Amino acid sequence: MYVHVDDGNIEKAIKTLKRLMQKEGVLKEIKRRSFYEKPSERERRKQREARKRRLKAERRKSWKA
Repeated sequence: MYVHVDDGNIEKAIKTLKRLMQKEGVLKEIKRRSFYEKPSERERRKQREARKRRLKAERRKSWKA
């Protein structure tokens, strides 16, 4: 990941970096990996995320129709 710093404006560059990391899901991944996740919990989480993606795709599909 690369963020360009203009005129030494570090605050703006940090803000841009945080936004990019959040968009990519890096922060969420770091938080998730900071603690052990039982295999059963991992499976439930993956199912929940898949259901969320599926419902989102259905909403987009019905909205376009």
